[in-house]
Amino acid sequence: MTIRALVFDVFGTCVDWRRSVAREVAAVLPGVDATAFATAWRAEYDPAMARIRDGGRGYVPLDDLHRENLHKVAADFGVTAPDTLSAAWERLDPWPDVVAGLTTLKTHHIIAPCSNGSIALMTRLAKHAGLPWDCILGAEIAQDYKPKPAVYLASCAALRLSPHEVMMVAAHNDDLHAARRAGLATGFVPRLAEHGPGQTSDLTAETDWDVIARDFTDLARRVTPEAP
Repeated sequence: MTIRALVFDVFGTCVDWRRSVAREVAAVLPGVDATAFATAWRAEYDPAMARIRDGGRGYVPLDDLHRENLHKVAADFGVTAPDTLSAAWERLDPWPDVVAGLTTLKTHHIIAPCSNGSIALMTRLAKHAGLPWDCILGAEIAQDYKPKPAVYLASCAALRLSPHEVMMVAAHNDDLHAARRAGLATGFVPRLAEHGPGQTSDLTAETDWDVIARDFTDLARRVTPEAP
């Protein structure tokens, strides 16, 4: 298997959205259960994209969906949230192994996000978290949302690579199932704290992904044998 590029899920796989968003919520909405608010906000993520994936709405960048969902959740919590809070998704902290692992991978491979985040969101998040991407790929170039195959294939096409030359890396088995169906190689890295201490999903690999790694340092070692 010759892998020339690795593309990454970002929310949950590369960055800790739950604690990072809760921190931002706590600073802006004192008195609100910030962790519960962050969790509820994230829960609106997939239903908002589903309407676009299903053809019920034209493509809308995730920045705008986050803002819409923010106001819905704020109303549910009985508070009013400023639009500026939606920028919390641009200030997510990376997991401890991510920057070093990506830096090692970058020496031998193209690395890029294949996220549902917009180019603007992913660029600002990379600045905050120090993610050393070579370029920004994902939903916006496909004008659709994962797990639609067009998102994975558009990322490969943008790099002028065949799907089998590109590895999708994620902490979510459903993301990898979709990527494999689109012809990409797959790499699983668990994030056991993504959803907090009660997490029950994605604790282990569901199948024989091409690479199953402990973290990004281990991923770099497995994908690039000559890496230290």
